[in-house]
Amino acid sequence: MHDQRRVMTWKIVLMYFVVISATIQECFCDYNQGHKNVTNQLGSSVILPLTGNVYPKGYYHATLNIGNPPRPYFLDMDTGSDVTWLQCDAPCTKCFPAPHPLYKPSKDIVKCKDPLCAVFHLPTTVSCAIPEEQCDYEVEYADHGSSMGVLVKDIFPLKLTNGKTAVPRLAFGCGYDQEIAHGVHPPYTDGVLGLGKGKSTILAQLRNLGVMQNVFGHCLSAQGGGYLFLGNNILPSSGIVWAPMSSKSGEMHYTLGPAELRYDGQATGVEGLPVLFDSGSTYTYFNSRSYKALLYLLKKTLSQNQFKDANDDKTLPVCWKGKKAFKSIRDVKNLFKPLGLSITNSKNVQLQLSPEAYLIVSDRGNVCLGILNGKDVGLEDSIIIGDISMQDKMVIYDNEKQQIGWVPANCDRLSKS
Repeated sequence: MHDQRRVMTWKIVLMYFVVISATIQECFCDYNQGHKNVTNQLGSSVILPLTGNVYPKGYYHATLNIGNPPRPYFLDMDTGSDVTWLQCDAPCTKCFPAPHPLYKPSKDIVKCKDPLCAVFHLPTTVSCAIPEEQCDYEVEYADHGSSMGVLVKDIFPLKLTNGKTAVPRLAFGCGYDQEIAHGVHPPYTDGVLGLGKGKSTILAQLRNLGVMQNVFGHCLSAQGGGYLFLGNNILPSSGIVWAPMSSKSGEMHYTLGPAELRYDGQATGVEGLPVLFDSGSTYTYFNSRSYKALLYLLKKTLSQNQFKDANDDKTLPVCWKGKKAFKSIRDVKNLFKPLGLSITNSKNVQLQLSPEAYLIVSDRGNVCLGILNGKDVGLEDSIIIGDISMQDKMVIYDNEKQQIGWVPANCDRLSKS
């Protein structure tokens, strides 16, 4: 299997946060000391170029500068988890190969008595009973392992779109013990940029500092690369389709729903499944019922176009070959039908998935289905939208208004609003 195998399982982040609303602002008040340019920038944004692709790499990463003097680090962009962490020389007990030297932590270590510790704290797995002790963290990913370490604070120099520079001091994980699941190839990055809904994310901290709104988005190019933006002042002035995030109590992920699956504009009878957006998943997951329905419809169409099963191609679970090797999706996209996910509680809102949003062409010249069976990873109650289905769209996560939006875009360059 290729490196994208690491994200073939839906990442259920097995962590929760003890958040005391009365202390959230207190957690970050010390960051403002000596950094006047941090505050009152709520209309600003940061734009970060992305590197990577769906196939063959299987992930997209952003480069963030951290520390003083600032040093660059590649962080795997993940909307399915909250904690940002770097592999760290504390010293490192278990670390995987990375593009840069291990991060050397500053002396600014978060202690148990710091209210910020409560935001990250895992009472079931990490002891933090003594006020002067260091505040540890642990995050587990159901598909590819875990990261353990200590919480630290350091400078994140950020060039804002309003021409100013912010130098906030933010908290993140100094990971000195990483576990990798058997058979998984970790991304060639220095750590993870957690962009989930929790209060511990880098973006939530920036919001509490008054740097920017808790709004962000990404634009993943099907040609590779793209960009990530933090803040809300580069959104297009029109064309965005918005749908409300799930209001279900305890929902930790960016979820819409329920939705109805449509094939070539026609109802399939599969409905009632919430739709979850996860940039940490390379591919999209359907539950077993919707997956079987999709396979039936695809094979019915493909048999008319003389496609055959390519069982010897192990790139993905389902691949087909034609009369000759394919060079790109352009060679086959007209032979496949578009999919649609109609959001039931949002009138006339539909997430369109063109063939390019659910197919790849393998290095063997076969066309492979980039939608996987959720049953294989214990997923039966939702649809996970992975990177493949978010290509060539600007996807916006608005935590201020609790809504998710998308609009077709040329992700090779930043569109002006």
